[in-house]
Amino acid sequence: MLNNPWATIQTNLKNCLNPGIYQVWIKPLQAECTDTSIVLTAPNPFVTSWVQDRLLSAIGEAATAVLGYRPEITVKSRNTGGTSPKSAPAPIPAEPIHRTRETSVSLPILPRVATVASPSWKFSFDDFVVGPCNEMAFMASHNFATQGFASDQLFLSSGPGLGKTHLIQAIGKIVAKTSNRQHVNTAYLTAEEFANQMVYSLKSRTIDQFKARYRDHVDILLLEDINFLQGKGKMQDELLATIKSLQTHGKKIVFTCSCLPKELKDINPELASRFCQGFISAIQKPDFATRTKIIRHKAHSYQVNISRDVEELLAHNLNTDVRQLESCLQNLVLKARLLKQNICKDMALQILENYECNIKEIDLQQIVGFICKTYEISREELASKSRKKLNVLARNTAFFLARKYTDLSLEQIGKQFNRRHSTVLKGINTVKREVSRETRLGNQLARTISGIGN
Repeated sequence: MLNNPWATIQTNLKNCLNPGIYQVWIKPLQAECTDTSIVLTAPNPFVTSWVQDRLLSAIGEAATAVLGYRPEITVKSRNTGGTSPKSAPAPIPAEPIHRTRETSVSLPILPRVATVASPSWKFSFDDFVVGPCNEMAFMASHNFATQGFASDQLFLSSGPGLGKTHLIQAIGKIVAKTSNRQHVNTAYLTAEEFANQMVYSLKSRTIDQFKARYRDHVDILLLEDINFLQGKGKMQDELLATIKSLQTHGKKIVFTCSCLPKELKDINPELASRFCQGFISAIQKPDFATRTKIIRHKAHSYQVNISRDVEELLAHNLNTDVRQLESCLQNLVLKARLLKQNICKDMALQILENYECNIKEIDLQQIVGFICKTYEISREELASKSRKKLNVLARNTAFFLARKYTDLSLEQIGKQFNRRHSTVLKGINTVKREVSRETRLGNQLARTISGIGN
């Protein structure tokens, strides 16, 4: 056994539980660990009762992840010295255990085998937005979970924030909910967690239990981020043996990875070959239409109305990472609610400053070219003394874009257009005012601004 397994278990709990729950209920506990059991001592009977009723399962899962097996867990009160009548492990349920709302919000998604409760699946197929970039991966994942997929293995590949975790969790959720078998044991974890558990089992001399856990007691293995195993020969060997055992017994496996199998480095050739045996589907970056659908879908879930102009602004400028797109929208909604204001273009532009947007790489010459093309005027007309309405509008838009997306000062911008810095400032404020008021001209300006760089 590890010298101080409880410290490691506490760290796992701290990382996955709500901070308040950890601070109030987990941190005060003291532990005595043996080869087969953990006795927890709480400061008073109230804490003892609360931990028994609400956190025993979470503690058991964290201990299993650290030790490689599930120990017997008992809780007692320091004041009374009495041992609680409730302890882990719980008996094997006839049906998968579903956590209460209180614990499902904060518990980690840990591997589930015979005596471990079902993971709190965060994502489902219903809230996955489908587009040309991910349609094949969605169909393959959905069929894998619901219709007896032709292959017993699925490999999902994509860059960060494009939906592979969403799909693998949706598979787990469907399997847990609709399986007509009484005991379908689903293990869901990352490759790093798999490697850590293997290390713990070697240190605690429980490697046989670790091997049996995944080779003998798992029906479906959902393993994320296998690119973590690059260059880790012993972990690769163990995973290869696990895959062989599962496939021999007709079990199913889903992998996610940041790249395709052929792009993995320092990987056992036989393991790489195994990754290629099943169906492989890569998720691409979402196109503009899909990004717009994602924004609309998330806005609906937040119960807010987002104008088409704001949708297009976000979709144009955040085009590499769905997670970043959703985060931006969430921050926009939160700011609007805190300020008790409607969501508008100006507010969206302010939020976009916190994110990496394509428009931030645009220089003044690109802005001038964009303005001339959009307003159908020449560069000479743009910098001329002309006070024609179209020329002034084009000039003010150029001022706004130059100030927003370059490091030039007002005076430097003015020199480029033969204008004083006060004129530049007045033009920028005019554009801001029209956009914030969402007038007809403001909406036209907003569409023009959002088109830069596309």
